[in-house]
Amino acid sequence: MSKQDGRGRQVSAVPVDDEAATIMHLDMDAFFASVELLERPELVGKPVIVGGRGGRSVVTAATYEARKYGVNSAMPMSLALRRCPNAIVLEPHFDRYRHFSRVVMGLCGDVTPLVEPLSIDEAFLDVAGARRLLGSPWEIATSLRERVYAETGLHCSIGVAATKFIAKLASSRAKPDGLLVVPLADTLEFLHPLPISALWGVGSKTEEQLVRLGLRTIGDVAATPLSSLTTMLGAAAGEKLHALSWARDPRSVSIEREEKSVGHEVTFEYDVTEPATVLRELLRMSNLVGVRLRGAGLVGRTVVLKLRFGDFTTITRSRKLDEHTALGRRIYEEVADIYRAVGRPESRIRLVGVRMEQLASAGDAALGLWETNVGWREAEHAIDAVAERFGGGFVRPAALVEKPAERT
Repeated sequence: MSKQDGRGRQVSAVPVDDEAATIMHLDMDAFFASVELLERPELVGKPVIVGGRGGRSVVTAATYEARKYGVNSAMPMSLALRRCPNAIVLEPHFDRYRHFSRVVMGLCGDVTPLVEPLSIDEAFLDVAGARRLLGSPWEIATSLRERVYAETGLHCSIGVAATKFIAKLASSRAKPDGLLVVPLADTLEFLHPLPISALWGVGSKTEEQLVRLGLRTIGDVAATPLSSLTTMLGAAAGEKLHALSWARDPRSVSIEREEKSVGHEVTFEYDVTEPATVLRELLRMSNLVGVRLRGAGLVGRTVVLKLRFGDFTTITRSRKLDEHTALGRRIYEEVADIYRAVGRPESRIRLVGVRMEQLASAGDAALGLWETNVGWREAEHAIDAVAERFGGGFVRPAALVEKPAERT
């Protein structure tokens, strides 16, 4: 059974008010798939998978109908189609997802200035200051969900609680298209029956370890002495899980979000041995990284190359620049040089990636103004202007005219 397939759904069907429950977690329902269905309404209610069709493609998103077959995001497409052979596969359109994300985040900002985006389709909100004007958190969340649907045609689920951890759990339980308020006094009653996999930081290996020790629910973890947990898991992990099992989460909603890196990677349809093909992909991804950096008003100083070979061996190599940059051409020159220095031109390459680290605000960093880069800087800003007006892909380097490798 897939995670978040709508089974075990729990919602607040009647108004609930609690002065302490002022943190919301908004999560769009099957976001990428739902956006695609706006263009294909005849597919609503059918098992739909978003992703590439190639042999090495992975699932980008799936509707709840497909999830009931055990289809999850990041799953190999071949496995997803074995589990759900009648699924309809749609290609992803990331420009559409970014557009609707901006609309939804703007609606959140109309409710409160305290909005902390977590990803393209989810955010935390602190609505304590909005109560007097907009009503109880239940009323605020109900109104926000109605506005999201009215202005986008998309459904979202919202969890409301006294802490971020419980609010996020509540939104997950409310899916799809639901609202769940967990009053502070009812927090442990809600939390303790949940499986240990619901705890942040519990992956499959930790879950297996805890289950072997007889701990299956969060309540089991809460009932275990802290000293025993730290012995099992180590001091840091044991203390964290013990605190979360008692709903202790001091984090506030933060509007400051620091990007640590910006990157892109691709998996080739077939293992590649031609350096020219690898370099072409590095150029394409370097340009994509540059566009994302400039769009976010950021620059980076460390270029990172990622290579995964045919035997699944993976290496990363990095190089620190003399100055920050957001130019795709500058990033490409460096990452191409790193690739050549690896010295394995005949190796079969399965995946390549480009990433920029040590990010800073473009207004704060000292940028290199080498004369050799001026022309590229002007060209890339011109391309940005064309993309802003007509969409990406209208103007690109001549080397990228032929079809690129499959994206993942």
